[in-house]
Amino acid sequence: MGAWTRDDSHLPRALRGLRLPLVGAPLFIVSGPELVIAQCKAGIVGSFPALNAREAEGEPPLLDTWLARITEELDRHNQAHPDRPAAPFAVNQIVHRSNARLERDLEICHRWKVPIWITSLGARVEVNDAAHDCGGIALHDIINNRFARKAVEKGADGLIAVAAGAGGHAGPQSPFALIREIRAWFEGPLLLSGAIASGDALLAARAIGADFGYMGSPFIATTEANAQPAYKRMIVEGGAEDIVTSSLFTGVSGNYLKQSITAAGLDPESLPESDPSRMNFGSGSSKPKAWKEIWGSGQGIGDVRAVTDVSDLVDRIEREYLAAGRRLAAEFP
Repeated sequence: MGAWTRDDSHLPRALRGLRLPLVGAPLFIVSGPELVIAQCKAGIVGSFPALNAREAEGEPPLLDTWLARITEELDRHNQAHPDRPAAPFAVNQIVHRSNARLERDLEICHRWKVPIWITSLGARVEVNDAAHDCGGIALHDIINNRFARKAVEKGADGLIAVAAGAGGHAGPQSPFALIREIRAWFEGPLLLSGAIASGDALLAARAIGADFGYMGSPFIATTEANAQPAYKRMIVEGGAEDIVTSSLFTGVSGNYLKQSITAAGLDPESLPESDPSRMNFGSGSSKPKAWKEIWGSGQGIGDVRAVTDVSDLVDRIEREYLAAGRRLAAEFP
């Protein structure tokens, strides 16, 4: 069980035995095979949005190619290192009517027996059924207790509580309130997203009732991330005060880097609201595009001080996590 000494036998098999109770969040455009493979080899769950795998018209599905590469490379790693096998990977599906690829991508993920399915922007029974049919588990993004109940009713195995301070499409609620309300009735796998960028924050997430931390923004500033150098630099140089919350870019409230908004020719202090029925995942709009030009980030980036390899970042989180645990053990023996 490595650094995580808490009993994890109650969790689904795919979430047991990780080096740390940590899942790398799927990052639009940024997460690709290189990042996912590095995360899994480092001992934490790596993930990517299925929509990141975009092929040219008439070409075979790139998602098929990515899943083949990830599966085969992790299999080779496990054969070479049976004493420290890679963590499983996850694929994120945007379950929203704007995603015309959803049915195709579900079939591909089912064929490759993806072990962990992450769903966002909609909970649908048939998606959870597809995950279960191939032996996988389904985790669903939620921003409040009402959505959490709906997701579980529709067959989700676990929940990702996206709280205030998270990057991208963040919820408005405090993690303390959100986690405690869910834990009052839900005993299954519970992940917390929201400014988790250090081992101390990861331990705090565990202390309030989450099974795992859900970390995204620090992985943007890694060598394996598919992010522009300027994006990585903004993560390293930024802090919580550099994050702007707006619904303008996708129709849903999200957290973005102030510098990227300014670079796009907009005033981050006076952004208009947007129509939530007109979501934009990178095309079909004249305004600056979320993720491609307007860059998402969570409020925890003050803990990110350099661009590093994924392995070095996970090493840092582990050191901080264990040190925080020792401090608390000394104070509360």
